[in-house]
Amino acid sequence: MFEKIVSVLNSIIWSPALVVLLVGAGLYFSIRTRFVQVRRFGLMIRSLFSSAEKSEDGQQHGISSFEAFCVALSGRVGTGNIVGVATAIALGGPGAIFWMWIIAFLGASTAFVESTLAQQYKFRHATGFRGGPASYIKKGLGLRWLGVLFSILCLIGYGMFLPTVQANGMAGALDNSFQLSPLVSGLALAFVLGLVIIGGIKSIARVASIVTPFMALGYIIITLIVIAQHLDAVPGVFRAIMTGAFGIEPVAGGILGSTIMMGVKRGIFSNEAGQGGGAMVSASAAVSHPAKQGLAQAFSVYVDTLLVCTATALMILCSGSYNILDAKTGELLVARAPQLGDNYVGFTQAAVDSVLTGFGGTFVSIALVFFVFTTVMAYYFYGETSIMQLFEGHPEKRTLERVCVWTFRIALLGTVVFGALREANVIWQLGDIGVGMTAWINVIVLLILCPQAIRALREYESSLPKKQRK
Repeated sequence: MFEKIVSVLNSIIWSPALVVLLVGAGLYFSIRTRFVQVRRFGLMIRSLFSSAEKSEDGQQHGISSFEAFCVALSGRVGTGNIVGVATAIALGGPGAIFWMWIIAFLGASTAFVESTLAQQYKFRHATGFRGGPASYIKKGLGLRWLGVLFSILCLIGYGMFLPTVQANGMAGALDNSFQLSPLVSGLALAFVLGLVIIGGIKSIARVASIVTPFMALGYIIITLIVIAQHLDAVPGVFRAIMTGAFGIEPVAGGILGSTIMMGVKRGIFSNEAGQGGGAMVSASAAVSHPAKQGLAQAFSVYVDTLLVCTATALMILCSGSYNILDAKTGELLVARAPQLGDNYVGFTQAAVDSVLTGFGGTFVSIALVFFVFTTVMAYYFYGETSIMQLFEGHPEKRTLERVCVWTFRIALLGTVVFGALREANVIWQLGDIGVGMTAWINVIVLLILCPQAIRALREYESSLPKKQRK
């Protein structure tokens, strides 16, 4: 019964209309910003290293642009980059990767718009700057009730649904490699996570700025080693991605709808553009101009999908360690690695094992531990910020706010353990529901408030040295 309810909700929220909305909005933002994600690529990178600005009282009330980038990237780089990519290939074929690329390219402009707006409408809290979609909904549109609804949906999505996906992916990998009980994995993750989140945004930002670059770089190095050993397969893989994306091959033609849907779903799940999470992190940064943080967050989408997700996809496809299944029946359509069946995380582990024999399971499991830890850490921050947005303007309710924050901490740690124990397919559907709920509201709001972000971009560009204003 539970599985059926989840399936129905998922089909309603993730109707083709949402796919059209996400792709259409990303295209619209790209055109309105004159493809800022291409024009200002160099500026994106420079924006990462802007030091945190101090307020008039001489105090630093926010985190730096780089710390915000790392927290947002930690929320983006998770099981979606390892298990999610494998799932996209399994249920959509190699062509799904092309649609992940498209979503990343268009999503970079969406990330710019939402993060710039978050900076424009942020507010000062006792713990530092806070803000995000709920704030620009309430202040930009004057719709307090919708802002409250968005915050509640974030608490459900990021606090209840999405952490279960992360914990499930990690538990599955550790069980494959070390036969570690999912219960033990879930409890261990909850314990370590609890130690960090008690310290608040400063603690989260500090850990993310150290762990996230390290884990991403280490993962990329291993994937490059694997791809290098299968270099002769790379041209064929790119050909399969392009032909599969448009259903040119017989098998791809039969699952074209699933190819596009899986590419968009897993792309959005991985890079988070349009969901609002990255916007909440962006609001916490202390920068000299809102557009600076918009540019920094646009770059994080590229790092997540065009770099980390692509590395995983090429590694799996080049090594041939994957199967393609019918999304509805589970029937094997292409059995390149029949022994793996629908063990999605096993695709990635087998790819590493194809070169580094006996190391694949261990490496992927360790990578997932880091990825999941930092991602759920970011999810906690999103939920905490949502609570603070609910109480914005009510300092007299500070005690109640703290009670809600502690209740949320306990609930989130509980969902981590729950997710480690549940069946993978149900968990992924819960994650899709969490992503879809926030995306529906946020993207529509972004379309309405987009002109404000465009004005901020033009204002920032006009302040640049003359040779950089093009």
